[in-house]
Amino acid sequence: MGKELIMLVHTSGHAFSIEKALKKRDISCRLTPIPRKVSSDCGICVRFDPNDRQKVETFIQTLPFDIQGIISDDET
Repeated sequence: MGKELIMLVHTSGHAFSIEKALKKRDISCRLTPIPRKVSSDCGICVRFDPNDRQKVETFIQTLPFDIQGIISDDET
């Protein structure tokens, strides 16, 4: 992946659940440590391709919990 979007979540459990669910929907993503410049409750983030943003945002609406946000790799 080139430039990526970073999804910030509140817990590592949420990150693992989201990664598994996105991959099940054939959305390429990966878990990585959160960049040092970014503040978050959790030390893990979900990275994904910006071309999949609409699909990811639609998926987020189905979650029983909130995410902290989505930022661009450029913002880190």
